[in-house]
Amino acid sequence: MWSFLSYAPDTVVCRSVMAFLFAFIVSVLTGGRLIDFLKKISKSGQPIREDGPQSHIVEKKGTPTMGGILILGSSLLAMLLFANVKLHFVWISMLVLLVYGITGFADDIVKVLKQTPNAMTAKVKLFIQFMAAVLAVNVIGAATPNMIESRLYFPYTDFSIQLSWVYVPFAVVVISGASNAVNLSDGLDGLAGGMLAIVFMAFMIVAFATGNPIFNESVVPYVPKSIEMAVVCAALTGGCIGFLWFNIKKARIFMGDTGSLSLGAVLGVIAVILKHEILLAIMGIVFVVETVSVMIQVVYFKKTGKRFFRMAPIHHHFEQLGWSENKVVYTFWMVTLLASLIGLLSVI
Repeated sequence: MWSFLSYAPDTVVCRSVMAFLFAFIVSVLTGGRLIDFLKKISKSGQPIREDGPQSHIVEKKGTPTMGGILILGSSLLAMLLFANVKLHFVWISMLVLLVYGITGFADDIVKVLKQTPNAMTAKVKLFIQFMAAVLAVNVIGAATPNMIESRLYFPYTDFSIQLSWVYVPFAVVVISGASNAVNLSDGLDGLAGGMLAIVFMAFMIVAFATGNPIFNESVVPYVPKSIEMAVVCAALTGGCIGFLWFNIKKARIFMGDTGSLSLGAVLGVIAVILKHEILLAIMGIVFVVETVSVMIQVVYFKKTGKRFFRMAPIHHHFEQLGWSENKVVYTFWMVTLLASLIGLLSVI
């Protein structure tokens, strides 16, 4: 597009900073108007789970949802302005954001209009998620060198394995799994948004490593042009932090499926592009634990008729133990930050 869009590390750093600042400023400046608009179209706000913490029914009633529009809108604008959208890695990330975002939006709008916590069926959601993930994995594979396309790399070591045809379904599970894991984690004011901001920032650093050939390829796989994903990660980080301006307790707006499904999916896409799928599980350990807690709760209840946790996902379990909402959120943020720093040790 213009010479500014070169892959030289110094220009990528500059564009990443500008993408972050642009997304942050746009989300902060437009968030208030979005909240006012959403309140007008739905005075009842997001329906609150009746089987969730009773305090939420009182405290969070009437809060508008679909706040993910703020993150997606500001981030996509920043990507259009500062990232090279002609690259496969960039445009497929943007497409995944849109497809999953539209899916989440459709679910949110039905919830709001019909005032039900359950709108789109799980089967329909999963079908759309898997189809979009299959497309993304094939596009990413076409843009990745054949020698590393289907390899799975293990952090902190020079060990990797060739998954061959198994890699495609594996990567699809990574993307759709990340999408649903973030969705499950979006249950407290600022929780998912803060953790996403931390992990996106960490993967921005990983993108600089995988896209720069000076790094040791035996530990950090060199993926040509993947350094451009640093700009994408910076834009998403800025959008998430700007959203937190309105989402930390007491939240004026919720992320909704519009944000959680799409941001989780693009996080999985970034991990697949950078060939660091296992690193995603390390840095996003809280997302993993949230998902596993729900699985344990469901299986245990079916087997015994009793609950393993007081409430699932696990952030609600800690609330039932007497932790304040802020304590749960800040503790989970700190765990995510620590896990991200540990994960970054594998690339430096």
